[in-house]
Amino acid sequence: MVSTEFELSVGLEVHAELLTLSKMFCGCPNEFGGEPNTRVCPVCLGLPGSLPVINRQAVEHVLKTALALNCSIAMRSMFHRKNYFYPDLPKGYQISQYEETNPIGYRGWIEIPLADGATKTVRIRRVHLEEDTGKLMHLPGGGSGVDFNRAGVPLMEIVTDFPPDVKSAEEARSYLQELRLILLYLGVCDGRMEQGSFRCEPNISIAPPGAETLGTKVELKNLGSFKAVALGIEYERSRMESALARGETLHQETRGWDESAEISYPMRRKEGESDYRYFTDPDLPPLAFDEETIERVRASLPELPGEKRRRYRESLGLGEYDANLLVADPEWAAYFDEAVSAGGDAKLVCNWMNSDFARLLNESGQRPRTSKVTPERLAELVGLIQADQITGKIAKEVFDTMFATGDAPGKIVSEKGLSQIADAGELAAIVADVLSANPDAVEKYKSGKAGVLGFLVGQVMQKTRGRANPQVVNNLLVEKLTE
Repeated sequence: MVSTEFELSVGLEVHAELLTLSKMFCGCPNEFGGEPNTRVCPVCLGLPGSLPVINRQAVEHVLKTALALNCSIAMRSMFHRKNYFYPDLPKGYQISQYEETNPIGYRGWIEIPLADGATKTVRIRRVHLEEDTGKLMHLPGGGSGVDFNRAGVPLMEIVTDFPPDVKSAEEARSYLQELRLILLYLGVCDGRMEQGSFRCEPNISIAPPGAETLGTKVELKNLGSFKAVALGIEYERSRMESALARGETLHQETRGWDESAEISYPMRRKEGESDYRYFTDPDLPPLAFDEETIERVRASLPELPGEKRRRYRESLGLGEYDANLLVADPEWAAYFDEAVSAGGDAKLVCNWMNSDFARLLNESGQRPRTSKVTPERLAELVGLIQADQITGKIAKEVFDTMFATGDAPGKIVSEKGLSQIADAGELAAIVADVLSANPDAVEKYKSGKAGVLGFLVGQVMQKTRGRANPQVVNNLLVEKLTE
């Protein structure tokens, strides 16, 4: 039960590893996994005398994201050193970006969908570029080690504005899902939370409604899923409320999340910005942007999830559920768009994709692009149904064959003799046979039990192996039964 004594505020820090071939400041490969400490060099290990070189693609990825998030762009952006000592930080500092308007992007916003169908604007404070740290590992024989393969991987940090706009665990989940989806559409991050390439640390506080200042802030780490984020926020809300009810003092701290027990635990007292002793990195030149570059990148932006949902609903007539289902996967949405562009009716294409096609893909473990059913083939199948050349039942048989062979639906219909029978003269004899074979059903209909008509239609469909036009059959039956 949500408390009414305190208002929840959630600031969200997202770290997204960028999809580049090499690391941020050196030529080491940017890849996940592998043998520990095999993708390292003097630069990412912070050895004396080594000098960093900026990864241009990483900069463009952050610029593209900042524009997609409606940010202002810093025409001159500096790198800073964030100083702290931790085993996974080989240099003793992290190269990052600091100050209010220095990050590549600042003062942006996105709209997030809410459960009631409305949207909410969440302001973004900054989008900046930095490098990832190494990873601490527990060794089989005891003790700990450090894998520096991840050290120096280009990392984008996206921070919501203050005071926070997010006021519930569900709003936090929606924000993260929408942000991740935007990054996937932009092609700048693979969004794999289980691999740590998309990480979130919520900053949680509670305060009495209408209070001029927020309560003590707690940062929560080690959240490996959207579900964990929502659970962690609710747990912290409850924990802090209980502590205040007991008269305890809350401390600004960093806490970890125990996935199995679904509880948080203290890690360390939270540092302030002054503790990091930020200063400009003397080894790196400033990033300088011009209007031409910004407009070139802006022009390259794809249709983003929010825009696509609106187009599906307003221009193509899809319902909110179907629009959300299609947009949730960029590849799925692209397939749908291609099928519609090939002439397929939007609603029929959507129905086939979200039912039979999705089922067969799940059963076979395939992706839409690796299956044999192309968007053009699906559009052709939908066209055959609309032209009354095949029935819905026959279409399912045709689609199963398409999925297995990749053949065109028209070819399958022709080779198997599956075209629809719509000729009333041809169907009249079959209708007469069905009525003759089912005198009890005929009597029930004539005595006022109109529901039996569906049974008789089914008998005709069975005799024609689903090829008969249902409407023609229905009309013929009614005509014969009322003579």
